[in-house]
Amino acid sequence: MSLDSRFAEAMGQLLGPDFPTDIALAVSGGGDSMAMLTLAHNWSHRWGVRLHVVTIDHGLRAGSAAEAQMVADECKALGWPHTTLRWHWDGQGNVMDAARRARLDLIDRWRGVLCHVLMAHTADDVAETFVMRLMRGSGVEGLSAMAEARTVRMTGVRSAVPAADITGPLPSQGNPAKGVLTRPGSFHILRPCLGMRRDELRHYLKTLKGRWVEDPTNEDPRYARSRVRQFLQGGDWDIENLISTAQHMERASAALRARAIDVHKTLVADLGQTSALTGDILWDRATFETVERDTQLRLLAGALQFVSSAEYRPRFDPLEDLLDRVLAGGGGTLHGCEARAERDVIRVWREYAAVRDLTTEVGDGTLWDGRWRVFDSALRGASVRALGEDGWAQIKEKPKAAPPFHAARSLPAIWQDDQVMACDALGVGSGFTASLWPMGRELFSFKAFLSGQS
Repeated sequence: MSLDSRFAEAMGQLLGPDFPTDIALAVSGGGDSMAMLTLAHNWSHRWGVRLHVVTIDHGLRAGSAAEAQMVADECKALGWPHTTLRWHWDGQGNVMDAARRARLDLIDRWRGVLCHVLMAHTADDVAETFVMRLMRGSGVEGLSAMAEARTVRMTGVRSAVPAADITGPLPSQGNPAKGVLTRPGSFHILRPCLGMRRDELRHYLKTLKGRWVEDPTNEDPRYARSRVRQFLQGGDWDIENLISTAQHMERASAALRARAIDVHKTLVADLGQTSALTGDILWDRATFETVERDTQLRLLAGALQFVSSAEYRPRFDPLEDLLDRVLAGGGGTLHGCEARAERDVIRVWREYAAVRDLTTEVGDGTLWDGRWRVFDSALRGASVRALGEDGWAQIKEKPKAAPPFHAARSLPAIWQDDQVMACDALGVGSGFTASLWPMGRELFSFKAFLSGQS
């Protein structure tokens, strides 16, 4: 089967039969992404889908701007709009990880109303990632093959990309106001080339006399992926077996996620799911202690990631340490959260230190701590910050179902100067003024999060 036919089949499985009118492509200028652009161009004419192409210029080496321009020129020849977004590294942390995060962030802020973004990961990327994570001692999740489709959830109100960092047109941005993108939701990363090999894609381009550039960092031994790529190329490795193993791990991971979801439903059967008023996760303590350790760790990791709105799971060693302390009747902090064994429940909540200094002015659709939407316009001009000890002391009569002080301190409260005006979880204020983002427990449930956890 030709690559064009395989691409069409992959797109049909990922998006069909009712294709969106417009999709985005992230194209770097490398052989994989330029081949994907050509495949998508040929496919789009048959199905009437409009393409929008974006290139992230990380500015980390000489020639990156010229490579972005090469992609722009190719898109112009094909008849598709192209945008270059420039990133400025602050010099902090691991540059490759920072660049990857920036790429997703900029694409999200650029995409406007587009909901699907194609990326050109290949089967070789699956094998390389498997070996990299194997060398780090990763578990089932880490060794799982990357998914053909992944949902990226927006965790905050997104500011527009500065005009100085944009070259080219923007897709429709929905309803922008004062430089803030007000459209809600998430977007989907699709990988239609995941079943294709890197050499196949380059042969496809060569046959069509297409252009691409080779990123010199792919051969730079300072980077882990480059070292692994050279390791695999230089040894007698069966890449197909590595890919197959990663796919087996993904199936195992899906089964373990399903087990965790079933256990979670049992643990909350008499407690209710994640509280819409507190955002805490509560589990029946006695039942939790009878669950196998792998599922305990999976649930705890998911809870910490969910409550903190973190992109990544916590590291394994501190996670195990926290679980041991909780099972012994204690607790601790990790990943911007606290977990504690209370008398009848195990509670996971937002760490007060993580939100203590976070203050936001109340306005239409104010978002606080990345997950609380405040929407009481009558309190415009007030501020949103954590309840803290002072706020707790002001509320003399607390509802019977109120969370304990140690968990309540990090709740969102609306303040006018030094006076608490509203705190829904403690029954104070003019009604339901703050809710988890997106609004509603069903849209932002821990169960749904576990289903898509990577």
